[in-house]
Amino acid sequence: MSTTVTETSPAIELTQLDSKGQSTYRLSPQTAERLPGNSSGSTHTVSIVEDALQQATEGTQKEFQRKELVQLSALCWGAFLIGWNDATLGPLIPRIQEVYGVGFTVVSMIFVVACIGFCVGALANAYFTDRIPFGKILVLASCLQVIGYAIQSAAPPFPLFVITFAINGVALGIHIAQSNGYVAALNDHTKMGVLHASYGTGAFCSPLVATQFAQLDRWSFHFLTSLGLTLSVIVIDTLVFKFMSQDDCLVHIGRDPGEKSTNENSSNVNQFMGIKAVHVLAAFLLIYVGTEVTIGGWMVTYIIEERGGGPSAGYISSGFWGGLAVGRIALLWVNKKIGEHRVIYLYSLLTIGLQIIIWFVPSLIGGALAVSFVGFLMGPYYPIAMNHAGKILPRWLLTASIGWIAGIGQAGSAILPFVSGAFASRFGIGSLQPFLVVMMVGMAGLWALVPKQVVRRD
Repeated sequence: MSTTVTETSPAIELTQLDSKGQSTYRLSPQTAERLPGNSSGSTHTVSIVEDALQQATEGTQKEFQRKELVQLSALCWGAFLIGWNDATLGPLIPRIQEVYGVGFTVVSMIFVVACIGFCVGALANAYFTDRIPFGKILVLASCLQVIGYAIQSAAPPFPLFVITFAINGVALGIHIAQSNGYVAALNDHTKMGVLHASYGTGAFCSPLVATQFAQLDRWSFHFLTSLGLTLSVIVIDTLVFKFMSQDDCLVHIGRDPGEKSTNENSSNVNQFMGIKAVHVLAAFLLIYVGTEVTIGGWMVTYIIEERGGGPSAGYISSGFWGGLAVGRIALLWVNKKIGEHRVIYLYSLLTIGLQIIIWFVPSLIGGALAVSFVGFLMGPYYPIAMNHAGKILPRWLLTASIGWIAGIGQAGSAILPFVSGAFASRFGIGSLQPFLVVMMVGMAGLWALVPKQVVRRD
């Protein structure tokens, strides 16, 4: 930044040159005289001018911070809806089985179809990231969700009901990818934690509402609530991001849009597909997201059938998601103290221990509390993985790479619950606990394979 000062009889002119352009401020001589510490000497005048310029710069920075907060709040509301969607099925699965007369394996087809949607969404995000502006693709994804929820709310025949989860899967895959990529570009671990705490908050609230709808004749009207939330996301994203590109949105809050690729002969997809770290992180999140959704989805059925819980057992799912939301904020200081890479191993050891307690101790209350603590300790996994991706991946590939990682990770929310349902159909719902323990051990193993160093790719 350079500053030039020109004294003229009518006014003192300040010209601020920076990366965002040129801003000019004018002070009258009378105003300068009234400023504290002024005298007739030119040295004091220059000092006053510099103070005025500093105040103007501070005002600009505050405005940038305010705009950044507005953008982050909009993305957090979208993350709330994603968490709401993921936690909806837990309390509704027993009712869906009752209404459509299907068993564990058949009802698990919901997760298979959703998985296909998430994978398509991840691929679509990688393709459209550089072709459709950030603000516009967020709105288009939410419009797909409106279609899906509208059909679900009518409780259509089971095959059509299942297909709607593919529509929502595509939309969620795109929305998750774009949100994570944008916040990762801000390079702020706290903001990433807040974004994913919003996801956990939505997942906490959803079972509270879904449990009530599950006991009503019009159980499918729960999806009208989801539809209303989606419409609010569309309105907010339109007003905040105004169909702008990600680079324009970053400049709008005073951020550097970042470096660009020097390789014009290869697409972003081809470039990030050749990076091992992308696929290891995607596999890690696939198991992580699958494990958390399996706990939030099937644990209610497990508690009802194995621990004698009643219809209110759906609130246990809220306890898990609530713990997850709190953990993503409350454990930020622990992550910083121990180190984000090492702390995953500590959390893994503790969650495996708690899961074994749920497995072998036949206590309804004890199991419910342990489930909440599992959620609390698993909460930081996802934001830590996203922060790590932001550290080691090339900046110009960040949105496309994180989109792929998040999309494949979200596919885990379909794959693992389906596998759990298949095992429950064959061996009984008691098979849920050993399955979860194995997945938690697998997560720790995959995290050990994640590179710690920055990946270089021109």
